[in-house]
Amino acid sequence: MNLKFLSQKLWILLGVLILIIGGVGLWKYKAQGIPPFREAIVTRGDIHVIITATGTVSPENRLEIKPPIAGRVEDVKVNEGETVEKGQLLAWMSSSERAALLDAAQARGADELKRWKEFYRPTPILSPIHGTIILRNVEPGQSFTTQEAILVISDRLTVKAQVDETDIGTIKLGQAAEISLDAYPKKSFSALVDQIAFDAKNVNNVTTYVVDVLPKNPPDFLRSGMTASVNFETASHTNVLTLPLEAIRTSEGHSRVLLRSEKSKIPIPHDVTLGLDDGQKVEILSGLSEGDLVLIPPKKLSNSATKTTSPFSPMGHPSGSRK
Repeated sequence: MNLKFLSQKLWILLGVLILIIGGVGLWKYKAQGIPPFREAIVTRGDIHVIITATGTVSPENRLEIKPPIAGRVEDVKVNEGETVEKGQLLAWMSSSERAALLDAAQARGADELKRWKEFYRPTPILSPIHGTIILRNVEPGQSFTTQEAILVISDRLTVKAQVDETDIGTIKLGQAAEISLDAYPKKSFSALVDQIAFDAKNVNNVTTYVVDVLPKNPPDFLRSGMTASVNFETASHTNVLTLPLEAIRTSEGHSRVLLRSEKSKIPIPHDVTLGLDDGQKVEILSGLSEGDLVLIPPKKLSNSATKTTSPFSPMGHPSGSRK
């Protein structure tokens, strides 16, 4: 009988001690001005893992049209931004000799000039490829040499993105991407990975690979030389259980969340299995169900470097110690 009475007293004392410790911890918690735990609910949603890289809009094939002989431009048939077909007439030019003869004939009158124009035909400049005129360097009457590009053609514009070596393994040919331009940040457009460089570049001790990203339907405002941001979607899970990433605490290889205790004010750590995360949300594979409520510890508390045995420690054990 005495032993039973003694056992009851011990349990009572233990309960009082727990309340005292909890009260002290709560007092310290409030005294330090630490905000209360926030709540998060397990919901269903989509997780998209995105890799972002910067790049520059460049022609995939940039072709400079240089005349075979020096002379003078008589007429230019195309403008910048215009699409041309292979074999299309781009301009008429006169050699230096023809230009001199026409100038001399013009001084003798219109009939003499007409006769020499019919006798000495100008030289046509034709497009060697299908593409877009991205640069027009000459105007009618302007002289040029064989070293000068009078027109520049691009067959199509791509974005050459610089992808870090740590991410290049997740980039695949034909992979979907999204491009946004610094000049038009609100007008993004879809694209596909067209080519992945085999040779790396090292800039400021950072190793990157050039990935050519080809727009599906290039917008009219796309211009060579523009700075672009490219988002590569490397993984995606839809209709999965998700939680804010800040609700997760990892220790000794275990991922845990805090659950509210029905018997006390002390949060209870609970193991969970994680899947994909996008930097803000994380996929919950097991350990929780839809609608479950978890507690997010305040930053001051979770980031505290002080070693304390307060029951309000995020994982219920001293910070920096083994459980």
